[in-house]
Amino acid sequence: MTFSLADLDGMPESDFVAALGAVFEHAPWVARAAAARRPFGTVAALYAAMCAAVEAAPEAMRHALLAGHPELAGRAARDGAIAPDSIAEQAAAGLDRLSDAEYARFAAMNAAYRSRFGIPFILCVKRHGRASLMAAFEDRLASDPETEFRTAQAEVFRIAAIRLGALVEGDGTLGTTGRISTHVLDTMLGKPAAGVALELVEIVSEMETALVARTHTNADGRTDAPLISGRPVPIAVYELRFALGDYHRRLGIDLPRPAFLDVVPLRFGVAEPEAHYHVPLAATPWSFQTYRGS
Repeated sequence: MTFSLADLDGMPESDFVAALGAVFEHAPWVARAAAARRPFGTVAALYAAMCAAVEAAPEAMRHALLAGHPELAGRAARDGAIAPDSIAEQAAAGLDRLSDAEYARFAAMNAAYRSRFGIPFILCVKRHGRASLMAAFEDRLASDPETEFRTAQAEVFRIAAIRLGALVEGDGTLGTTGRISTHVLDTMLGKPAAGVALELVEIVSEMETALVARTHTNADGRTDAPLISGRPVPIAVYELRFALGDYHRRLGIDLPRPAFLDVVPLRFGVAEPEAHYHVPLAATPWSFQTYRGS
C-alpha cells in the first residue's frame, strides 16, 4: 500500500504513525516526531524530518534504534521470525540461500561484532551483492566504536530511504534506485542486432555466480526492460553474456567450428548502486567493443 503526501499531511497522528512507523525498525517514535512537522512539500522533506528526529533524540534512544535491528543472515531471517520488510531485504542479497557453513560464518561474525560494538551489524543489504556484503562486514569489524556507531546510523538512514520511497508517492523523490541496461549493435551490417540471447550474472566468487536476468534483444537491439531497475543496483562484479555465435548463425553466416566468437562475456563492476550502468556491445563475427554508456 502506498500513500500520497497529501494523504499523510491530512491523517490523524495515529494513522500517520501506523503508515510510517516501520520505516525505522521497531521505532514508531520517529514517525511520531516527524508528524509534528507536517505539512511536507516533498518526499525528501519528509525523509529529512524523520532523519532529523533520530539525530535529535537522546543517545539512549538512538542506541536502542540500532540495537533493534535484526542480525544479517540470522536463523530468525531464514525461519521467518523477523519483520517481512527485513526478510525481503535480506533475501534480495541472497542471504536466504546460504549454506549451513555460511550461516555459521555469519553467526561468528555477528557475535564478534556485537561483542565489540554492543549492536548488531547493520547494512543496507539492497545496495550490496554477497561478496561486497562480506567485505564490508570484515572491514567494519576493525572499526572503532564511535566511527561504527555513525556508520551504522547512516546505514539505517539508507534503509529508511528505500522503505519510505516504496511507501510514499509525491514530488521530490529520494533517488534510491539505479539500473543496468544494454544495447547490441551489429557493426558488420550497420544496424541494431535483434534477437541476441543474453544473460546477466553476479560474480559471487570465481567458483559461484548468481543469475540476475535472462532475456534477448528486441528490434532496436535493446532489451524490453532494463536488466536491473526500480531498486539499487547491488555493489558487485557482474558479467553480461551475449550469445553472439547463435545470432550470426541465424543470419546465415558460415562460421567456423568452433566459432571465433560464440558467447561473448563482458565483466564489469558496479560501485554506485544509484547510478545507471549502460553496457553496450558493438560486434561482428570477429570483433567486439564495449564502453560505459549513458
